[in-house]
Amino acid sequence: MSGTNHLFSELRANWTDLDKVALETNDGRQFRYRDILALTARFANALVAAGVKPGDRVAVQVEKSPEALFLYLACVRAGAAYLPLNTAYTDAELEYFLGDAEPTVFVARPTHASAPALCTKTGVAGCYTLGADGDGTLIELAADKAETFENIARGPDDLAAILYTSGTTGRSKGAMTTHENLASNARALAEYWRFTDRDVLLHALPIFHTHGLFVASNVIFRSGASMLFLPKFDPNEVFRLLPRATTMMGVPTFYTRLIDDARLSRETTKEMRLFISGSAPLLADTHRAFEEKTGHRILERYGMTETNMITSNPYDGERVPGAVGFPLPGVSVRIANPETGELLGADEIGMIEVTGPNVFIGYWRMPEKTASEFRDGWFITGDLGKIDATGYVHIVGRGKDLVITGGYNVYPKEVESEIDALPGVFESAVIGVPHPDFGEGVVAVVVKTKDAAIDEKAIHDALKVRLANYKLPKRVFFVDDLPRNTMAKVQKNVLRDAHKDLFVR
Repeated sequence: MSGTNHLFSELRANWTDLDKVALETNDGRQFRYRDILALTARFANALVAAGVKPGDRVAVQVEKSPEALFLYLACVRAGAAYLPLNTAYTDAELEYFLGDAEPTVFVARPTHASAPALCTKTGVAGCYTLGADGDGTLIELAADKAETFENIARGPDDLAAILYTSGTTGRSKGAMTTHENLASNARALAEYWRFTDRDVLLHALPIFHTHGLFVASNVIFRSGASMLFLPKFDPNEVFRLLPRATTMMGVPTFYTRLIDDARLSRETTKEMRLFISGSAPLLADTHRAFEEKTGHRILERYGMTETNMITSNPYDGERVPGAVGFPLPGVSVRIANPETGELLGADEIGMIEVTGPNVFIGYWRMPEKTASEFRDGWFITGDLGKIDATGYVHIVGRGKDLVITGGYNVYPKEVESEIDALPGVFESAVIGVPHPDFGEGVVAVVVKTKDAAIDEKAIHDALKVRLANYKLPKRVFFVDDLPRNTMAKVQKNVLRDAHKDLFVR
């Protein structure tokens, strides 16, 4: 089947100069738009040769590289659903994702020795590798494939990607994102943030979640712009490349580290037109300190895995510290009473609900969970907020006790379940408290069983083979009892207040 592939057609709509360099790595490798067409065709042909059919899932856990990004585009072209997985996930976590999503192909790092066994255990037919240097068995499979590919026809409502987000019950949920979910967000953001083919994005984000993969990369592709592609955030590389860039997208950690660097100044940022922050709350102090040193006001936006981007501070107009701006074009936001669903007025705090072409179509194989997360067609975000009298959206808290650390979501229940299973632990409570670098730091408060000898190091050592590094508690405290209300519910607000100054410098 050939024809119009909705998302790929949208992303390449402004590739008017195929000889233009679209991506350059920090070691000098360059890829023109013409090269991207050829390489994604080879990858798409390789996927088809590996048995991938329209609608199949392709799971990927690899280091950041141009080839990894092109594999995402190849999946789109082949009509498959791209399933990016955090590089920090352990085999125990991967086993769940592979078993639940049932991908046709799993692409792992060449150093992931247990990947073939994981594939065998979970019934994944094709197991390939892709390295950060452009090596691996997937590269070998694609080497002799054609540099042309008849895109598989996919419409706006067809599945483009599945991104797993941790569940409050401990079971991760696969958020299903369509071609139009991604295409509409790329169009809206490129226009709202004034991206053109003259822009050069400093790309230092990972590409296994919404921010680095769909926000940053899709906006650049949609605009026919260019990116300077760093394997990770490195202040030395950022300052080396800032004179060649016009924009940067980052998490608050990036900006706090730049502020602490003596090289940050109006002079070193004079070529930049826009700094964007997201994935975690940007402290007002960080906002002000960055403006004082550079003259640039960071533009903060708000989104989540299930919705892509929802709101943004304006390009022109006041970028309010502590606010996440206005709903994007085509997106609607409302505030409702979390219990009754009653709509609330200006400055009243309640549950943030959203509707628009950006909102996902549901959780993979979880129809009941999907139904419970929508009210009258509006997605219930789980975030508490308000809309002020001037229309700015403010996030004031998070339902379900979600912790966002360094831009990554950590649901306490998942960590608590692992801690509670350890010998010597009676119960635990995991919270997030303010952290100057990560936005929030994960902290565990543990009640031991009688005469247990378990300590902080033992808990950390046990968890590090079960959980991704970013989920690990930065500190573990022991108490005789957890604070509870009259309904016996643990009062995490009391714990957060008790430890709020733990990481204050």
